[in-house]
Amino acid sequence: MKTQILKSALGIAMIAVLSLGLFSFESPENNITIHKKEQIQTTLYKTVKVNGLDIFYREAGDVNKPTILLLHGYPTSSHMFRNLITDLSVRYHVLAPDYPGFGRSNQPLMKDFDYTFDNMANIVEGFLKELKVEKYSIYLMDYGAPIGFRIASKYPEKIEALIIQNGNAYDEGLKDFWIPIKKYWNDYTVENGKHLEGFHSPDGLKWQYTHGVQDSLKISPDNWTIDLQHLTRPENDKIQLAMFYSYRTNVPLYPKWQQYFRDYQPPTLIVWGKNDYIFPADGAHPYKRDLKNLEFHLLDTGHFALEEKGGEIANYILKFLKKNNIQ
Repeated sequence: MKTQILKSALGIAMIAVLSLGLFSFESPENNITIHKKEQIQTTLYKTVKVNGLDIFYREAGDVNKPTILLLHGYPTSSHMFRNLITDLSVRYHVLAPDYPGFGRSNQPLMKDFDYTFDNMANIVEGFLKELKVEKYSIYLMDYGAPIGFRIASKYPEKIEALIIQNGNAYDEGLKDFWIPIKKYWNDYTVENGKHLEGFHSPDGLKWQYTHGVQDSLKISPDNWTIDLQHLTRPENDKIQLAMFYSYRTNVPLYPKWQQYFRDYQPPTLIVWGKNDYIFPADGAHPYKRDLKNLEFHLLDTGHFALEEKGGEIANYILKFLKKNNIQ
């Protein structure tokens, strides 16, 4: 009888602890340290009109706390931040939009919308304006880097910190993966585009999520299944090729972004999957040349580092922002 009562008491206590959000569902080495008074906030799923388009976004946390803007990469959406949003919401207001043609946002026809990095940055800028967000930190990953760096260099006074995860701003970061894409830039033909379509095939998607990870069995196949929901929409294949071609416009802007780093010295945290074939660690190290307030971490994982090192990355972010008095 006493044993049964003890088990019941322990069960009730465990439910209470978990309901308060005091522990992260991560492996022990990745556990997030959360103060007892802090509570994980519910993620809300919203849509806002930006330049006539319905832009889907995820939001969590107190709007009166500092904002962190999460900018996703190719070929995914705000879904890639589903766990990070929860982990950061204990102390921050977190926003993660889907770009047009990605995730659950509108996909206008190509004849009606320019699928370029300039225009994606305009959409994100409009998104922030609609939500009246004036100060924010940015998490920049993959495509999110050239989109976010456009905004940061345009509005340096609004940027509180940068969190860079496998996002490039230096020539050193464009290595073997980029050879066929550079060929497409230099010879914009249907044939050269066909060679790139494999990146957003089911096998290509799975490779992006699993290459370079320590244990592929820990990577949920839901990731590429969910990505396929927008990638298989009519005309989306052409949209992705347009974005590949538009990526060439980012490279000439690297010197401008590097000058922004030197001139404004935003507090910067780098959390980089070092086994990434798309954006290898060669592109992470050059940030050390231009940024003085820089915290640098290479993680033993691949391109989508959050899938395997999400708790560790969240810990780094929470500690880094607190150290820089962004709280």
